[in-house]
Amino acid sequence: MKTVWNELPRPFFVLAPMEGVTDNVFRRVVSEAAAPDIYFTEFVNAASFCSPKGIHSTRGRLATEDPIAAAGGQPVPKVPLVAQIWGTRPEQFAQMGRALADMGYDGIDINMGCPVKDVIKTGACSALINNPPLAAELIAAAKESGLPVSVKTRIGFTTPVIEEWIGHLLRQDLAALTVHARTQREMSKVPAHHEAFAQVIALRDAIAPQTPVIGNGDIMDRQHGETLAAQYGLDGVMIGRGIFTNPFCFSTAPGQHDRKELLALLRSHLDAFDAAGRVQPRKFDPLKRFFKIYIRNFDGASELRERLMSAKSTTEVRHIIDISA
Repeated sequence: MKTVWNELPRPFFVLAPMEGVTDNVFRRVVSEAAAPDIYFTEFVNAASFCSPKGIHSTRGRLATEDPIAAAGGQPVPKVPLVAQIWGTRPEQFAQMGRALADMGYDGIDINMGCPVKDVIKTGACSALINNPPLAAELIAAAKESGLPVSVKTRIGFTTPVIEEWIGHLLRQDLAALTVHARTQREMSKVPAHHEAFAQVIALRDAIAPQTPVIGNGDIMDRQHGETLAAQYGLDGVMIGRGIFTNPFCFSTAPGQHDRKELLALLRSHLDAFDAAGRVQPRKFDPLKRFFKIYIRNFDGASELRERLMSAKSTTEVRHIIDISA
């Protein structure tokens, strides 16, 4: 079956799904700076989506529209969008998958890697590393949607189990497989084991040569990703925390970006935030986590960032930026 994954360049680049970060507002900003080849949504709980009482909580996570374009502004080029989901009940994956297909998503990705303890206590995400039969059932249920189904996971739970776990996933005929090169126990407390990609690729070539493999973990920018892809034979590269130190990390032309460029990008973020807020009200304080992305690496950045953290609205943020120029 031809899927969006087959049409991407090699290596292709993906912005990692991050809780409270990779919504339609931030995806718009990243596209203005330097877009990846494909986006994932924030991860969405299938149980909430399938609940009449909980579905409202997934609305913002699954918003697909470009908020600026929706408000009549200039659109950015469209980038394929995959919905990332999590849970433990196959029937909910089947129900949610059919709805996601109707919503126009380009694919479904199943989160089998989140290491957060409150999540894995439910048996979901990285807990599935210890429950391969259920993992296979969830994949099969998501495939009922007709959309390409991929998985994002880790190399093990307490210790690496690449042959057993990654091999099991590769036998499920996935559209793509993202491997974060740490175990659940390691969280993000140790450097990623990039050398593990070699074993993953060898398994892929032996079991499912048609499945694209995406490397993830401590990859800072496109140039770093291209080096790792060439070294280990990765089809794709996923960047997560690297976006917080360089919003231009997907750029094909690396270089320094000055205060003017960074503040312009922050203003774009404020505009997109306000536009999205007119569709669905948003709390202001969570926006502050993004300030460190733009207010860095120029004279007076720390002082300006401190002033911005005391702001109460996007209007006040704009005023602080204007008087600091």
